[in-house]
Amino acid sequence: MQPFDFLVLGSGIAGLCYALKVAPRGRVAIVTKKDRAESNTNYAQGGIASVTSKEDSFELHVRDTLEAGAGLCKERVVRTIVEEGPARIGELIELGMQFSEREIPQSHGARELDLGREGGHSKRRILHAKDVTGREIERALLQAIAGQPNIQIFENHFAIDLITSQKLGYVGANRCLGAYVLDKLTGQVETFASPVTLLATGGCGKVYLYTTNPDIATGDGVAMAYRAGAAVANMEFIQFHPTCLYHPKAKSFLISEAVRGEGGVLKGFDGGEFMDAAHPLKSLAPRDVVARAIDSEMKKSGADHVWLDITHRPARFIIERFPNIYQTCLRYGIDITKEPIPVVPAAHYQCGGVMTNVDGETEIAGLYAVGEVACTGLHGANRLASNSLLEALVCAHRAAAKAAANLAAPVELKIPAWQSGQAHNPDEMVVVSHNWDEIRRCMWDYVGIVRTNKRLQRAQKRIANLLEEIHEYYWNFIVTSDLLELRNIATVADLIVRSALLRPESRGLNYNLDYPHPNPDWAQRDTVLRRSG
Repeated sequence: MQPFDFLVLGSGIAGLCYALKVAPRGRVAIVTKKDRAESNTNYAQGGIASVTSKEDSFELHVRDTLEAGAGLCKERVVRTIVEEGPARIGELIELGMQFSEREIPQSHGARELDLGREGGHSKRRILHAKDVTGREIERALLQAIAGQPNIQIFENHFAIDLITSQKLGYVGANRCLGAYVLDKLTGQVETFASPVTLLATGGCGKVYLYTTNPDIATGDGVAMAYRAGAAVANMEFIQFHPTCLYHPKAKSFLISEAVRGEGGVLKGFDGGEFMDAAHPLKSLAPRDVVARAIDSEMKKSGADHVWLDITHRPARFIIERFPNIYQTCLRYGIDITKEPIPVVPAAHYQCGGVMTNVDGETEIAGLYAVGEVACTGLHGANRLASNSLLEALVCAHRAAAKAAANLAAPVELKIPAWQSGQAHNPDEMVVVSHNWDEIRRCMWDYVGIVRTNKRLQRAQKRIANLLEEIHEYYWNFIVTSDLLELRNIATVADLIVRSALLRPESRGLNYNLDYPHPNPDWAQRDTVLRRSG
């Protein structure tokens, strides 16, 4: 057994920021299932939304967030995160984060932050590092972590399940005591005991066939928290990023919303700018509107994609502002300075998650959740672009402060070692790969951008059968990372479908043709699921 004062599951912006802040109070273990830099944060292109300009205000940022959230945001949470954002940005810069700057006109060489604009924002407020913001954040945070003797990172370690007092049969309120973790290199399961555990595991994009997320995004934190008895909320709200590069050899490459923020225009195969009729903000409309409009345009024309055109901007500007996007597209034979980019919507962000307050506290004592894995009420029914990294920064800070102010005693309850029982090595991995593929295709076909009750019910039946098969397989065979990920995406797929069936309306990212309009009775109502028994 490995005892720690703080256990962090995940190595993105939320987990690393939290670890840095609690490290002065005790020993910290960061468990990450790939290498330390492999996270959704590392793939974030756009940036962090925060009020740093005199032309902007907290009120405008709050208003934009509430409008994007379609009546489901918790305003108090929105205000807290928006107003505390600039201070957290300042801390990130102090750690060595280098945001892009621009020369102030007629200032004789003086420079200021180069603020971008993205869909749904009324002002320029996106701090970015060209178009590789996430990569620069990870670099700065990992560099800061490297100098902390109290922090130990366990790479290639996969959390299997949370350990709770209830699961172990202890009476009293349910409490998280740590996690069972698979060492992927040795195949051994280790016990990480800690009085405080933070879920910072990111989202669940790989539940869908097409996604902008990396392979690690399999909803592990949501699935583990649900199995442990925590409440999970609003999982029906899966944001599809409108513009993923459409190319047979390109795997899940995101074309940042900032391209539209800098003048990129969406066009159909006839050359028409179809967003003009969809929303007053045209190509800069909120993501749910843009994704549905693209979906409609593709169905109407029978095309496999639409076009994103920024060729009217100077080539030098495009190359300097979007060097990563320019070089990547060029590798696939697309010169974005001279020709439009083929794009298609893809699963991108989970707006629901483990229910928490703004301090990251869940219903289970000793268990916190921060970042995409959590549902704080900031995003509501649709996330405003670049609010996610802001939420991770602010809530990681608040969770660390809360955990440090209420230091829990070391775990004294007896935790049994992991038992494999009569399980043996899996002999047919084709079962895992087949079920994985079936879930992702089922979710894409039946639980996508536009839904119906019939499609949702069909998906529910199929996933229920797969869950039963996976459950049997899980207990008969020794655990592997592939099997664990399959188990988690099946659980999360089931939660998404059940949540969508519970909401009798179309709101934000949940668009159901059987209920095409918002239902006033469901404004400010969360869909909450807890594991029975």
